[in-house]
Amino acid sequence: MASLQMATVLNSLPPLAPTRSLPPNSADSTRHHSLPLRNLSTKAFAVPRRKAMALFLSTYILSPIALHETAFAEPSVGLREYIDSFDGYSFKYPTNWIQVRGAGADIFFRDPYVLDENISVEISSPSSSKYKSVEDLGPPEEAGKKVLKQYLTEFMSTRIGVRRESSVLSTSSRVADDGRMYYQVEVNIKSFANNNELAVMPNDRVARLEWNRRYLSVLGVENNQLYELRLQTPENVFVEEEYDLRQVMDSFRVSKVLV
Repeated sequence: MASLQMATVLNSLPPLAPTRSLPPNSADSTRHHSLPLRNLSTKAFAVPRRKAMALFLSTYILSPIALHETAFAEPSVGLREYIDSFDGYSFKYPTNWIQVRGAGADIFFRDPYVLDENISVEISSPSSSKYKSVEDLGPPEEAGKKVLKQYLTEFMSTRIGVRRESSVLSTSSRVADDGRMYYQVEVNIKSFANNNELAVMPNDRVARLEWNRRYLSVLGVENNQLYELRLQTPENVFVEEEYDLRQVMDSFRVSKVLV
């Protein structure tokens, strides 16, 4: 059967046109090398008769079964460093994320495809607070409660039938390579809303999950100010990107601002 198919392919190909050699400095040779790029790329798709057999055999060998067993790994997008020497902080973020201006934070980047995934930096006002160390927030557990409370305040909704479930997943402290102490806080927040909030009967108001997100915060103090790196991501995305997102968290640094 394979021989019959091969013969059919070979017979269906047009005969090769005769070619002639051109002197290197002839006019025809000059015209040949000055062809537009789109013409050259079009000619690249022509398949000579002598390559038809190899093309047929490679197509025959790469059967659906062989392709099914081949694993194609998606390469990581990598990280890019953002440095703000004026305000005194730096961190790394995925290279394909885009900056969004006017978002209210000191800096804000988001994933162009997963709109619920973003990163930002918040800085306390130097006139309203005089932090000396991140330990001014108390132990990491106390800082975690404050972070969660702040998130819930920001996400407070006036819609009827909306409720939130939240929990502090973990809190920790670490001393980075710059000698400063940082707190890390992870919280989960779920938002539920009734499918028919104006219904009279309770059975007609069925709560459904709107979103389920993980919020990761890194807290540091410098220049008498509290710096907070905020990372928001859907829980299902966090499972897939946890390694890269933790690298982003670990990259956050605060620095002295030279006045």
